[in-house]
Amino acid sequence: MKRVAIGGLHTECSSYSPLQQTAADFTRTEGDALVAMAPVDFAALGIAPVPLFHDRSVPGGPVAAEVFAAQRTEFMARLKAALPLDGVLLLMHGAMFVPGTDDPEGEFIAEVRAIVGPDAVIAGAFDLHGQVTQDIVDALDIFAAYRTAPHVDVPETRARAARMLAAALAGGPRPSVHWRPVPLLVPGEMSSTFVEPCAALYAALPEYDAREGVEDANLMIGYVWADSPRATAAAVVTATNPAAGERAAEEIAKAYWDARDRLAFDMDAAPLAEGLDAAQAPAILADSGDNPTAGGVGDRADVLEAVLARGLEATFAGIADPAAVAALEQGAREVEVGGSLGGGGPRVRLSVDSVTLAADCAVVTSGSATVVLTRRRRPFHDLKDFEALGIDLGAVPLLVVKSGYLSPDLRALPRRQVMALTDGAVSQDLQRLENLHRPRPTWPFQR
Repeated sequence: MKRVAIGGLHTECSSYSPLQQTAADFTRTEGDALVAMAPVDFAALGIAPVPLFHDRSVPGGPVAAEVFAAQRTEFMARLKAALPLDGVLLLMHGAMFVPGTDDPEGEFIAEVRAIVGPDAVIAGAFDLHGQVTQDIVDALDIFAAYRTAPHVDVPETRARAARMLAAALAGGPRPSVHWRPVPLLVPGEMSSTFVEPCAALYAALPEYDAREGVEDANLMIGYVWADSPRATAAAVVTATNPAAGERAAEEIAKAYWDARDRLAFDMDAAPLAEGLDAAQAPAILADSGDNPTAGGVGDRADVLEAVLARGLEATFAGIADPAAVAALEQGAREVEVGGSLGGGGPRVRLSVDSVTLAADCAVVTSGSATVVLTRRRRPFHDLKDFEALGIDLGAVPLLVVKSGYLSPDLRALPRRQVMALTDGAVSQDLQRLENLHRPRPTWPFQR
């Protein structure tokens, strides 16, 4: 049996967020639960998995330098203790931002390579919104990324990486990774695989996989809300024939570049006032600029203020405000919400008609509004999130969620769906973003 270490770091960081991520923001997975994150039969593949740890956070602001340093130090210590190893399976994201470090994942993976040596095979599974650099490509033998956005193929992607790793360790040709940066950066909301042109671009990737000498073809959209010198889209191909890999990467990159003028939001989108005009009940309004699953703070009350001013009946899920939740737990009959974590925007006073405490949240009714206040930054993407709070979406005329593109659960609801182009750390108004460190030219920052 070949010994393969498993682990990684997984987060997405907006450099525009004022809220740094700390160790408490990460959830650690170890042991059998970590092995299960790659859903393959390792024994049948001839692999004895050696789980290290996997740290994952809800996307947010920059990771504090000392947090990344501690994660890296501990991971490398565990990796050294696990030697000798035949391979490593890294479960990554690719969009970590650490102040003072231009390429966190590149440094992390390069150190993994230095520890396990040149003969070990290293595979990486990435989010398609991650960044790729030459250091990452040089350190890996195998690269696989999600092919859906919203992401519904996470387990399958990790399984692809694991199977390629097993094949290489079983004596197959040793693969290599080839890439072509694409000077193009758009948000995920303009590159959803539910709509064109990305639906066709991603549907074509398995055709490249079928070519002789090509193992796995990928299109990385990149992450637009980090002002970083490594910010870029890229075609990335795992190949056993380098020439075939180079050709495939070039073709995928060109196809994406040629589609740039067709990239558009995957749902109706408008500034807040116009979005509210368009959100005729039953409707879902996505507060895109403060979306925590893209790196937003998740604490802004701009939409709440606007809805209350109109007297609309609406449910908000949710607004992060730990102080307000604590006050409600103590019986407060009035709270102020909005911007409590540093995300900005207005402060809104809510008189409390009723409150229900559940799932570490406070569900407050105040006039025509029902507001879910949360102790921690979190999204509400799945129907079970609302069921846990006793919220019947069938009785909600206007649902406001902090999101960009909608999750599959919400997208499937028979409602008018509108994305509000709101302010926040993940604003969709790219021309307003500070742009000091991205490569130049990058479309659409420089057209």
